[in-house]
Amino acid sequence: MKTKSYGRSRPAYAVVATMIGVAAMSAAPAFAADAFIPRLLNTSTVPATGDENPYGVAFVPEGFPGGGMIRTGDVLVSNFNDNANIQGNGKTIVSFSPDSAVAPPGTANTFFSSSLPGLSTALGVLRGGFVVVGNVPTTGGAFPVMQGALQVIDRNGNWVQTLTDATFLDGPWDLALDDHGAWAHIFVSNVANGTVSRLDVTVGAKGLTVTRMTTIASGYTVQPNVAAVILGPTGLAFDARSGTLYVASTADNSIYAISKANTATSSVQRGRLVFASAHLRGPLALKLAPNGDLLTANGDAVNADPAHPSEIVEFTPSGRFVREYNVDASQGGAFGLDAVRDSDHRFNYAAVDDVTNSISVYRLEAPRER
Repeated sequence: MKTKSYGRSRPAYAVVATMIGVAAMSAAPAFAADAFIPRLLNTSTVPATGDENPYGVAFVPEGFPGGGMIRTGDVLVSNFNDNANIQGNGKTIVSFSPDSAVAPPGTANTFFSSSLPGLSTALGVLRGGFVVVGNVPTTGGAFPVMQGALQVIDRNGNWVQTLTDATFLDGPWDLALDDHGAWAHIFVSNVANGTVSRLDVTVGAKGLTVTRMTTIASGYTVQPNVAAVILGPTGLAFDARSGTLYVASTADNSIYAISKANTATSSVQRGRLVFASAHLRGPLALKLAPNGDLLTANGDAVNADPAHPSEIVEFTPSGRFVREYNVDASQGGAFGLDAVRDSDHRFNYAAVDDVTNSISVYRLEAPRER
């Protein structure tokens, strides 16, 4: 989302990595029950290559096999821009372990170096031991975007396979997983053709086998944008209990819901409108919080307001606004985020700041589920 027009109010590599003066923290440390300050780390997402503009965020889930470069509780971040800040040219996924030292700018650990440019918000980790990432290349950093693909990576950061399809993977901008271990549904938002696809896959020792691809929703507005290159369907969040897939449609400035998304055999027109509010300003990433609410990141490309920049917005699945906060004082800072349930007091919430090229990782005590 970051361009030279905004998201440049500070030097490209300026970060607040020592914001709370913490250099390292255990994934499950002992700490005083009456501690006042939150468990929070802020670290750079810029690796040695200089890639920037962090987009996708994904926690490594419980049950992920050991013995690799990443483990349960680690955080992965995909970079969309290269070291010259050209959009759609970033090629790295960086990893961060909450029990390791904070990474200063230029030292973020590179988990994967891609041959395909423009790694997008479409980043997820399967319990079977694989990472899935989408890419949306651009023409010289501007509209139009090219088709892109999904890449599958093993737990040691090695490329395994590339999935392509002109219809079902046309600009994979974000994804959500319905992960059952030996098989999964991969939901993909396609920013080039304004659709949402479902890939039914089996997960084996050597990679994924796609058994079916289905378009389950269409009709989301797609349009070029000076600051963001392109606006279209972005964030996806899947509720496994109800089978509902929530979609953040950036250009429509709205959140929609697709019923029975895990079993649908045909496409709906956008789905049911869930949330359209003045609190939305171009929603991008979308996640379910541990308390059952939805979280979305405002990218400020639509309905921008300098008094409410770079905000994360919380709202209920029924469309009631709950709370918001900003990750940066400049516009265009909010993009990727993730929130997970965990059973071992690990960090469970993470959000990037595109302006500072950094990620904040939190341990939040969630209120009782609504």
